[in-house]
Amino acid sequence: MSQPKLLDTPLYALLHKDDIRGFNQERPDNGVIDMRGGDFRGLDLRELNAAGIDFTDAYFRSADLRGLDLRECSLEGASLAHAQISGTYFSPELTADEILMSVNFGTRLRYRTK
Repeated sequence: MSQPKLLDTPLYALLHKDDIRGFNQERPDNGVIDMRGGDFRGLDLRELNAAGIDFTDAYFRSADLRGLDLRECSLEGASLAHAQISGTYFSPELTADEILMSVNFGTRLRYRTK
């Protein structure tokens, strides 16, 4: 299992400084933003424009994700242990049970395959 890590990118640094507004202004308008394996533990990400961010294997323990639209993000393998998710819009490929298992027990998210 991959361990969460501090990423060495300017956009990631903005998030860790709680500068969500700065992140939203500096992010590219299109393309994928690579935040794979990032440690977002305890961060308040409520105003984040999350479209197109790759959060594969990311760690969101106790993060505040309330109201985020995560439909256009990759969350495969991410952990939401004890995160606040009220009003968060998840991809339809993630079942409610999968999300609750991750929030309650820290399991890694797995997308439903057909």
